[in-house]
Amino acid sequence: MNRWVLEPHFTMGAMGPFMRGHFADCLLIPAALPPVLWLQRRLGLRTHDDMPRAGEIFLHLAVWAFIAEGAGPFLTHHGTADWRDVLAYSAGAAACYVLWRRREMPCREA
Repeated sequence: MNRWVLEPHFTMGAMGPFMRGHFADCLLIPAALPPVLWLQRRLGLRTHDDMPRAGEIFLHLAVWAFIAEGAGPFLTHHGTADWRDVLAYSAGAAACYVLWRRREMPCREA
Protein backbone atom coordinates (compact mmCIF):
# COMPACT_ATOMS: atom_id res chain seq x y z
CA MET A 1 0.00 0.00 0.00
CA ASN A 2 2.86 2.36 0.83
CA ARG A 3 4.56 1.90 -2.53
CA TRP A 4 1.50 2.20 -4.78
CA VAL A 5 -0.93 4.40 -2.84
CA LEU A 6 0.89 6.66 -0.37
CA GLU A 7 4.35 7.15 -1.86
CA PRO A 8 3.23 8.57 -5.24
CA HIS A 9 1.32 11.33 -3.43
CA PHE A 10 4.05 12.27 -0.97
CA THR A 11 7.25 12.09 -3.03
CA MET A 12 7.59 15.85 -3.36
CA GLY A 13 8.46 18.30 -0.62
CA ALA A 14 9.84 17.62 2.81
CA MET A 15 8.11 14.25 3.22
CA GLY A 16 9.52 12.84 -0.03
CA PRO A 17 12.81 11.38 1.21
CA PHE A 18 11.17 9.95 4.32
CA MET A 19 8.34 8.34 2.33
CA ARG A 20 10.74 6.85 -0.22
CA GLY A 21 13.37 5.73 2.22
CA HIS A 22 12.06 5.02 5.69
CA PHE A 23 8.28 4.99 6.00
CA ALA A 24 8.05 1.32 5.05
CA ASP A 25 10.78 0.57 7.60
CA CYS A 26 8.62 2.17 10.30
CA LEU A 27 5.88 -0.33 9.43
CA LEU A 28 8.09 -3.42 9.76
CA ILE A 29 7.41 -4.33 13.39
CA PRO A 30 3.71 -3.33 13.40
CA ALA A 31 3.07 -5.36 10.23
CA ALA A 32 5.40 -8.34 10.64
CA LEU A 33 5.31 -9.05 14.37
CA PRO A 34 1.65 -10.14 14.75
CA PRO A 35 1.90 -12.96 12.16
CA VAL A 36 5.24 -14.08 13.63
CA LEU A 37 3.77 -14.21 17.15
CA TRP A 38 0.71 -16.07 15.84
CA LEU A 39 2.99 -18.65 14.22
CA GLN A 40 5.02 -18.97 17.43
CA ARG A 41 1.77 -19.56 19.34
CA ARG A 42 0.68 -22.28 16.92
CA LEU A 43 4.10 -23.96 17.18
CA GLY A 44 3.93 -23.88 20.98
CA LEU A 45 6.80 -21.39 21.33
CA ARG A 46 4.52 -18.75 22.86
CA THR A 47 2.15 -19.59 25.70
CA HIS A 48 -0.39 -16.75 25.40
CA ASP A 49 -2.27 -14.63 22.89
CA ASP A 50 -1.83 -11.36 24.78
CA MET A 51 -0.53 -8.22 23.16
CA PRO A 52 3.25 -8.30 22.67
CA ARG A 53 5.30 -7.35 25.67
CA ALA A 54 8.25 -4.95 25.49
CA GLY A 55 10.76 -7.80 25.60
CA GLU A 56 9.11 -9.59 22.69
CA ILE A 57 9.04 -6.44 20.61
CA PHE A 58 12.65 -5.60 21.44
CA LEU A 59 13.85 -9.15 20.70
CA HIS A 60 12.21 -9.18 17.28
CA LEU A 61 13.48 -5.66 16.59
CA ALA A 62 17.05 -6.68 17.47
CA VAL A 63 16.91 -9.87 15.39
CA TRP A 64 15.44 -8.10 12.38
CA ALA A 65 17.94 -5.23 12.59
CA PHE A 66 20.83 -7.70 12.80
CA ILE A 67 19.58 -9.72 9.84
CA ALA A 68 18.53 -6.82 7.61
CA GLU A 69 21.30 -4.36 8.39
CA GLY A 70 24.16 -6.59 9.49
CA ALA A 71 24.21 -10.14 8.25
CA GLY A 72 22.09 -9.61 5.12
CA PRO A 73 24.24 -7.05 3.33
CA PHE A 74 27.43 -8.83 4.45
CA LEU A 75 26.37 -12.30 3.30
CA THR A 76 24.55 -11.41 0.09
CA HIS A 77 26.79 -8.52 -1.01
CA HIS A 78 23.55 -6.83 -2.02
CA GLY A 79 22.20 -3.74 -0.32
CA THR A 80 23.81 -1.58 2.29
CA ALA A 81 23.55 -1.40 6.05
CA ASP A 82 21.98 1.86 7.18
CA TRP A 83 21.66 2.93 10.81
CA ARG A 84 18.72 5.14 9.82
CA ASP A 85 16.78 2.00 8.88
CA VAL A 86 17.36 0.67 12.40
CA LEU A 87 16.13 4.00 13.75
CA ALA A 88 12.98 3.68 11.61
CA TYR A 89 12.43 0.06 12.79
CA SER A 90 12.79 1.32 16.37
CA ALA A 91 10.35 4.20 15.87
CA GLY A 92 7.76 1.81 14.46
CA ALA A 93 8.35 -0.63 17.33
CA ALA A 94 7.95 2.13 19.92
CA ALA A 95 4.74 3.40 18.29
CA CYS A 96 3.20 -0.06 18.12
CA TYR A 97 4.20 -0.77 21.73
CA VAL A 98 2.33 2.34 22.85
CA LEU A 99 -0.72 1.42 20.76
CA TRP A 100 -0.75 -2.24 21.77
CA ARG A 101 -0.21 -1.59 25.48
CA ARG A 102 -2.18 1.68 25.90
CA ARG A 103 -4.86 0.11 28.10
CA GLU A 104 -2.24 -0.78 30.67
CA MET A 105 -0.67 2.67 30.75
CA PRO A 106 -1.83 5.01 33.50
CA CYS A 107 -4.03 7.89 32.40
CA ARG A 108 -2.88 11.37 33.20
CA GLU A 109 -5.61 13.62 34.40
CA ALA A 110 -5.40 17.24 33.23
